[in-house]
Amino acid sequence: MNSALPDGYEISTDPERLDRELIHRWLSQDAYWALGRPREKQDLAIAQSLNFGLYESASGAQLGYARVVTDLSTFAWLCDVYIDPGVRGKGLGTALAAATRDHLAPYGLRRIMLATADAHAVYAKVGFASLETPEKWMALGEQ
Repeated sequence: MNSALPDGYEISTDPERLDRELIHRWLSQDAYWALGRPREKQDLAIAQSLNFGLYESASGAQLGYARVVTDLSTFAWLCDVYIDPGVRGKGLGTALAAATRDHLAPYGLRRIMLATADAHAVYAKVGFASLETPEKWMALGEQ
């Protein structure tokens, strides 16, 4: 899986490679949508999802993460996308979003959704667009 990934990086869906402690720290301490998320809730989310880790090829250090909640038939929700602040601006977020899109493509899903407050341009580069009819959509819980 390389989806326009810059040289020196790799993406894997192997859950054994994930640094769960690091992911929890990133999300619970720095991601506006997950601040304060308990570790046990994060571990359960990882266990119940399709996970993508972004790694430096040479060292194997994890530098990014994305999670997909899906039935692998009709729908997917891309969430918890995070790139280590030290490597932002290198196109890694775009590459990670593209890798999730490409991984899901063979399933013929009807829709892949996500929510973002500040990264619309990143996701637009790989084909995501604002909802044409947001009045059709509803949510239960936090908004």
